[in-house]
Amino acid sequence: MSRIGKRPVELPSGVTAQVSGQTVEVTGPKGTRSFTATDDVNIRLDDSAITVTPRGESKRARQQWGMSRTMIANLVHGVTQGFRKELELAGVGYRAAMQGNALRLSLGYSHDVDFVPPEGVSLSTPKQTEIVVEGIDQQMVGEVAANIRSKRPPEPYKGKGVHYKGEYILRKEGKKK
Repeated sequence: MSRIGKRPVELPSGVTAQVSGQTVEVTGPKGTRSFTATDDVNIRLDDSAITVTPRGESKRARQQWGMSRTMIANLVHGVTQGFRKELELAGVGYRAAMQGNALRLSLGYSHDVDFVPPEGVSLSTPKQTEIVVEGIDQQMVGEVAANIRSKRPPEPYKGKGVHYKGEYILRKEGKKK
């Protein structure tokens, strides 16, 4: 039995939801998001909560039960508070700056790297060595953060590169004489 799927998703004030068939559309102060569930689960909208139940006892129905409930909870979280990832730059001369809509990264290459975020994701640079990625779609925020990090992943000897805030970089010992 899914322990996650049993709990209903509460809708805070200011958030409305519509269920039509297997599609759930959630509207809140930050925007509108939708999710289409598989046919293995039933989705029901009560007065201020969304309940997900499986349509059978098959393994797939039980898997989709918890996953669908979590996806709907992420929709509600995204339209109310949004999602956020923070990146840090470590290295001499490594900088980030916004130029219009694009993010310009100086990462030790012979050229600057420009990164244009997709629609629905906003970037900001509170400091020259910090990047904040925000949006209402958890998957897109994580993907954009991972794409920025992939421009110069942290290396294990000096720890230089782009890493998530709070990420531990496994350090290696250098050569010995």
